[in-house]
Amino acid sequence: MIHIQLNRGTLSLQPDENSAWQWQDLLGFAERINPKRAFLFVSKVLGRHIPVSPDKIRHAFTDLANLVPDDLPEPILVIGMAETAVGLGAGVHQVLQQRYPNALYVTTTRHPVSDAPLLARFLEEHSHAQDQLLYGSPDAQIHQQLLNSKTVILVDDEASTGKTFVNLVNALQQAGLTAISDVITTTLVDWSAGLQIKGLHCQSLALLKGQWQWQDAPNPPQIKMPKVDTVAHGHFESLQHPTWGRVPIQQTGQYIQLKAQPNERVLVLGSGEYVWSSFLLAEYLQQQGAAVKFSAITRSPIALGHAIQHALAFSDNYGLGIQNFVYNVNPNDYDRILITVETVADSVAPELLAALPNAQVISAVDFSHTFA
Repeated sequence: MIHIQLNRGTLSLQPDENSAWQWQDLLGFAERINPKRAFLFVSKVLGRHIPVSPDKIRHAFTDLANLVPDDLPEPILVIGMAETAVGLGAGVHQVLQQRYPNALYVTTTRHPVSDAPLLARFLEEHSHAQDQLLYGSPDAQIHQQLLNSKTVILVDDEASTGKTFVNLVNALQQAGLTAISDVITTTLVDWSAGLQIKGLHCQSLALLKGQWQWQDAPNPPQIKMPKVDTVAHGHFESLQHPTWGRVPIQQTGQYIQLKAQPNERVLVLGSGEYVWSSFLLAEYLQQQGAAVKFSAITRSPIALGHAIQHALAFSDNYGLGIQNFVYNVNPNDYDRILITVETVADSVAPELLAALPNAQVISAVDFSHTFA
């Protein structure tokens, strides 16, 4: 049993010894600034709260995708859970396309899309931002394939109870996906008892499985969570036609190509849900011989301590009036920092640029002509 002492209580873990990965290689821990849940599993392989080498990220999502069985009923729909697992889901989908070339990918989102049909709205109840949206496609053929889905593969960084997955599957069924027969959860870490939904064949796959318990401290400190739970259009518009999954898509390979010098120390920062194209850029720079790390801006408020040793807070680049955060980034560790956004370059907060003086903003809007 592993015991993690946090300010608001104690997190106790019992990892399954038969897991594919060791917990030390996958996990750190931190404290949420969230009254609903005090603790956070901080991934060492996701590239969200800890900068990670792109090849390490690809290793993790490839191992995860390879756990998915052959001969699943098709059509197959892969869903990445916003915001943390948007890129992880795209990575799993990309690997699965070697076996299931027609599989669709879509992400849940907290950013409304004007020109696509809203398929479902559901709750991630323990989250700092409960409301999640899921969109269908304006393309009639893709949308019909989505509605005909027989297997749904749900991708997230971790499952602690599995309740969010159940909420999403129920919302999908109510939205007209009545042909679903199989549901597979694929997570880096699964602490749940496994998914069970009446009438469906469910499987829970993970690089690490186990159990957790939480014990509140006798007098836990009161906390106030910053407002980060908005689901709305912001002042700055995002990409009209996202190529990474906010709207269902079959191919997610587009990204901005930039040059790097051999051994140049580069950090690529994705932003919010715009992380998959950013990861592909980081991987491309690494292939040129640069020493690359990948991480991402997030709306998740986390306290300093344990796996979170440094934090920056600033206004979001969508113009929603909420705070965003960057964790564990020291600008002195890098020759160049590329802040990648799906909004215009001017949307990036001046206070973030001041804190990262070696940063350059790479806007998908401004660089759309250079997509690979």
